[in-house]
Amino acid sequence: MLTALAIFILLLLLQVPISFVLGITTIIYIVMSNNLGLLDTTPQRLYSSLESYGLLAIPLFMLAGELMNSGGITKRLIDFSKTIVGHFRGGLAYVNVISNMFLASIIGSATAQIAMMSRTMVPAMEKEGYSREFSASTTATAGLLGPIIPPSMLFIIYGVSSGASIGTMFLAGIMPGILLALCILGLIAFTGAKQKWKGSKRATWGEMGHSFLKVIPALLVPLIIIVGILSGVFTPTESAAIACVLALFVGFFFYKELKIKDIPSIMVNTVTTTATVTLLIAMANLFGWMLSFERIPQYIAEWMVSLTDNPLVFLLLVNLFLLLVGMVMDGIPALIILVPIFTPLIAQFGIDPVHFGVILCLNLTIGLLTPPVGAGLYIASSLAGVKLEHLTKSIGPFLAVSMLTLLIVTYWPQLVLWIPSLLYGS
Repeated sequence: MLTALAIFILLLLLQVPISFVLGITTIIYIVMSNNLGLLDTTPQRLYSSLESYGLLAIPLFMLAGELMNSGGITKRLIDFSKTIVGHFRGGLAYVNVISNMFLASIIGSATAQIAMMSRTMVPAMEKEGYSREFSASTTATAGLLGPIIPPSMLFIIYGVSSGASIGTMFLAGIMPGILLALCILGLIAFTGAKQKWKGSKRATWGEMGHSFLKVIPALLVPLIIIVGILSGVFTPTESAAIACVLALFVGFFFYKELKIKDIPSIMVNTVTTTATVTLLIAMANLFGWMLSFERIPQYIAEWMVSLTDNPLVFLLLVNLFLLLVGMVMDGIPALIILVPIFTPLIAQFGIDPVHFGVILCLNLTIGLLTPPVGAGLYIASSLAGVKLEHLTKSIGPFLAVSMLTLLIVTYWPQLVLWIPSLLYGS
């Protein structure tokens, strides 16, 4: 087992794609442990890990995001954000965060948002006089809202892995997402006051009204999704299909920017991204199977229980552990591997599984911005044309406010559970 883990670390350092790292490590373990009979069931393990109705929401929400981006919905959400907050000191940075909040209610993926917004907001902010490092840092951090504000790919995977209600997880992510956005906005306000940024011209009431009318069809998409889930008209998975239909309808008939010729490239992008994610899920499940075979989850559980019987201290230890994991592993495989480890423990400590799921997903999402593996850092660095070391330094204050949000979410469960309890009475 130690040899397999050493190979795992070596492959990570060599920057081999994480899905291949997980699969190769598992196969090497099976061969070296002389458990060749496990190879017979390996294909079935790969298949069964994806055999879940809830996972169908992932490609559907990805398709909805592609349709919205090509159909002009993304552009109008950004324009609407400009009319609301563009006149404030540091206005374009506020626009960046607000636009990411809108997009988070559609896309559900931090890496997709960081990639999309790095292409649009970083050049625009630099043109307005913001440093490229600050622009990239703001964009990368605001992208963290993607997996927290529903719908969320991580919430779907956590719900499938833990048995928690995906709909309840969606609701539980609303307040933490708003809190994270407010913390980022607070940091921008502080930085703007310190550096004496100037505000831009305020939009007139007429311009605001015109922009609002143009964005109504775009806002209807997330609104119908949330209302439909809350009312029980459709499940979270069905809501993803509804989102695709709405995005198609709005792009074709309202904004008329979505063309038939765009559909093939949209489908190719969706399939490519879905294949990447599902390969990660399958390989992570295979790796988790190896850990379970060696009883690693039980050993970790026994060790953590031996350290404390206080739920507050336990949550602190979990957060420290997850932050370390997030530095070396992407969120999706880490989530699939860790959920079976922590599920029995949270029951023992009396922690609500929905509350813990939000902590887990938020923590691993922050890992996107922490070196050496942080995918969000590499995406923002590449697309914004900022050296990684400069971006890492610039993003420090944004990581600090993200950690503050994590602590508040961890030790204030009522914030997370308020909306679900309001609607479901539990």
